[in-house]
Amino acid sequence: MQGMNTPDAPSPALFDAFWRVVARHGWHGTTFARIAEESGESLADLRSRYATPVDLLRAYHRAVDQAVLEGTVPGQMSFGTARDRVFDLLMRRFDALAPHREGVLRLQRDLMRDPISALLLSPMLMASMAWTLEGAGVSTAGFQGTLRVQGLVGVWLSAARAWEGDESIDLGATMAALDRALDRAEKVARTLRLSEHEMPPQGPVEGGDAVPPDIVDPPLADTGIMVASAEAGEDGMPPGSGPSDLPDSPGDLRPA
Repeated sequence: MQGMNTPDAPSPALFDAFWRVVARHGWHGTTFARIAEESGESLADLRSRYATPVDLLRAYHRAVDQAVLEGTVPGQMSFGTARDRVFDLLMRRFDALAPHREGVLRLQRDLMRDPISALLLSPMLMASMAWTLEGAGVSTAGFQGTLRVQGLVGVWLSAARAWEGDESIDLGATMAALDRALDRAEKVARTLRLSEHEMPPQGPVEGGDAVPPDIVDPPLADTGIMVASAEAGEDGMPPGSGPSDLPDSPGDLRPA
């Protein structure tokens, strides 16, 4: 994974040390004193760049996003379906996480037992999933884009649970779990009559208000996992992504 092009970007060695500490001591045992000891960097140097370990985790998310997106090309919407492109990008993400698998899985387990911390850290994952959709040529703008992002978080978490127990070289079990999660997303979209050919009528309806005209392309289905809202800006949400403090909703993946 290549580092980010910023002066204070963590080095690969610092990322390695960070994840070794997480793997050994868990998220709540990850301190700068331990990171400094593991990495050989001074506390003063770490303090000059990072306020909390969350800043290192945020930098790691951004570096992974960049590594995943490096393989995308302009005009890639002509290659395969949106579903295929999302599948490919999510599998690339697992590949990028592989060098720090032990630490990432320890963090994943810790957050499953600590919903408050999971809630506080979830905007980073929301931002990463938004960039995944953008990389696949799927819009994250507006109401429908927000719901796509929320749905993809659920798909990712479903596949990540399979990744925890997948020791195979080709990640066959993880790919199968991801494929099933995407299938469920599309099935729920049809079940709730949100497919492209069964959209609610636009404009005024008798005895009720008009359906908002911008809700025309259903988002990716949620898999039932609760997620927190993600703020734009600091956590790297792409331009055009709306606030994600909206109710979960199913749908499918198609370029806007």
